[in-house]
Amino acid sequence: MTLWTNWSDHRANEADKIAAQSSAARERTKIDLAAIVQDGGDTLLLKDARHDLQDVTITFPRALGVSPQRPPAEPVIDGSWFSAPLLKLTDGGSDDRAGRLPVLVSVQYFDGDTTRSASGIYDVIWKTEGRMLRGRALKLEGLRVRQRGGDQARLDAIWAKEKPAT
Repeated sequence: MTLWTNWSDHRANEADKIAAQSSAARERTKIDLAAIVQDGGDTLLLKDARHDLQDVTITFPRALGVSPQRPPAEPVIDGSWFSAPLLKLTDGGSDDRAGRLPVLVSVQYFDGDTTRSASGIYDVIWKTEGRMLRGRALKLEGLRVRQRGGDQARLDAIWAKEKPAT
């Protein structure tokens, strides 16, 4: 009986070790994007503390009329990509507004020597401000994760529900 108990305990400990290693590996490969506001709010530089981002694609809601963007060098979100349609959408109200634009961010990154990919829907935090004699300007303030994973249909559904009212 003692032999059985020892063997059973050993197998349970091995299973716990394997589960812990698997959990640690999943955590290590998980991407946690953050953004650094640059150029006075014109761009957001995407960063991940654990991984070097290699290739980034930013996909916008179809109704906004902005094609997916793949920055060639730095992994950034540039406000100029979507400022005109967003300013047009919010025209007619207050000059000073704030909101969130959901975008689908797809990244390729290195985890050690392995190339991995991940995607998620993020909210680009923005505000508009009036300018003397020059209309309004769009400024980017940050990036916040909404959900891991996602696709164009989910992105469009979020936008249809939450787009700014004029």
